[in-house]
Amino acid sequence: MLSTTETAVAADSQFEPVIGLEVHVQLLTASKIFCSCSTRFGAPPNSNVCPVCLGMPGVLPVLNRKAVEFAVLASMALNCRINETSIFARKNYFYPDLPKGYQISQYDKPLAEHGFLEIKSGEGTKRIGITRIHMEEDAGKSLHEGFPDASERTAIDLNRTGVPLIEIVSEPDIASPDEAYEYLTKLKEIILYAGVSDCNMEEGSLRCDANVSVRPRGQKEFGTKAEIKNVNSFRFIREALIYDIARQIDMIRSGGKIVQETRLYNADQGKTYSMRSKEQAHDYRYFPEPDLLPLVVDETWKNEIAKQLPELPEARRARFVREYGITVQDAGVLTGSKTLADQFESAARAAKSPKRVANLVQGELAGRLKAKGLEIDQSPISMHGVAFSADLVESGAISGKMLKDLYDLSFERGKDFAEVYEEEGRPVQSSDTSVLEKIIDEIIAANPKQLEQYRAGKKTLVGFFVGQVMKASKGQANPQLVNDLVTKKLESL
Repeated sequence: MLSTTETAVAADSQFEPVIGLEVHVQLLTASKIFCSCSTRFGAPPNSNVCPVCLGMPGVLPVLNRKAVEFAVLASMALNCRINETSIFARKNYFYPDLPKGYQISQYDKPLAEHGFLEIKSGEGTKRIGITRIHMEEDAGKSLHEGFPDASERTAIDLNRTGVPLIEIVSEPDIASPDEAYEYLTKLKEIILYAGVSDCNMEEGSLRCDANVSVRPRGQKEFGTKAEIKNVNSFRFIREALIYDIARQIDMIRSGGKIVQETRLYNADQGKTYSMRSKEQAHDYRYFPEPDLLPLVVDETWKNEIAKQLPELPEARRARFVREYGITVQDAGVLTGSKTLADQFESAARAAKSPKRVANLVQGELAGRLKAKGLEIDQSPISMHGVAFSADLVESGAISGKMLKDLYDLSFERGKDFAEVYEEEGRPVQSSDTSVLEKIIDEIIAANPKQLEQYRAGKKTLVGFFVGQVMKASKGQANPQLVNDLVTKKLESL
């Protein structure tokens, strides 16, 4: 649902926003892009460094082959054309956390171009173009917190310097903050499935800058854009865009002029504010990196890399619907993460009814995990446990009530379903007609008022009697059999 501010922006008849996103993704390599230093997060400051990533005189970079393979995999997953030859360049600028005074990146000859992904938009889908994907090294990190008089002191941690990144630059095809949020969600999902990054925003593995401008509705020329940097969640990116679109529209209407600049987002205030004037490409004085040969990804290497590309989310959803007979909505939920999809498929292949497994995962399992604040990989009930429980219900060995109780016990004891089932003495659903008829007689005798109401025509009371019988049997009676027996007994009285 749109916020009040976004509703007003979206409904503005005079102006429309134009949004493009630049997403930096840290590649999941063990070492940095041009040296053997570790990429491990959380190491003591300035411990994962060497003369190469510190830019000492006389050292030479050596390109990490695995980083190239991950970058190519991501490009393939995003439908990009892989350029056979790409060139590394020096992007020159001076900042305290950039010890070399330049960043090795790619400029006019990137690794990949002309890709796309499709997002949900309104009642249908929309294709968002991807201009380019290029490789580069990360800079270090400036730390402004935890010091006395922090406004005057900054510490530098260079552990991130040289960590391998890809930058994914979208076309300015995004027309609303909601579409931006959907694009980022879809992009993250694809990158995670491809296995090239953990996309951990808290650790800086995925970062996004948003370029946003507004223009009179129907005008082809772009307005002057602002770049919003250093936003640490998709929700905040959406909120920052909502605010800045409204800011730009208000400024134009009041006779002001939008200036090209870099802005930061203050989540506490819900506002963006100016950081500095926006640099142009010529400000960086790009030139080819003299210490690195052109990167050549020929057909042979590209084909080898393509073999590593796993089944991607959309293809997997379609296959789940086709092979397991589940709904499109079920498939969407169950492929929300690769871990969940893998585990569901493992259970579905082992169970008699994949549909029942899907229902249990989304209902009984997901509800308990959410209540406990656990992720799927922390569940005490494994997917094989889910499959086992699904088969027990499918065969009529246990009832739905018994399954719920056993799931509760599994979470209480931190044990898998099969183990708890054994501990409870392998309880089975009762289908002993003589025992059930005795219970039914006792329930009817104990509720003469409801019996008279039933005989007077209030047939819905059959549910009351069934419920009482199930309660008396402690949930172990076969519900369908109880319903049949109760109905037959009441009709005979």
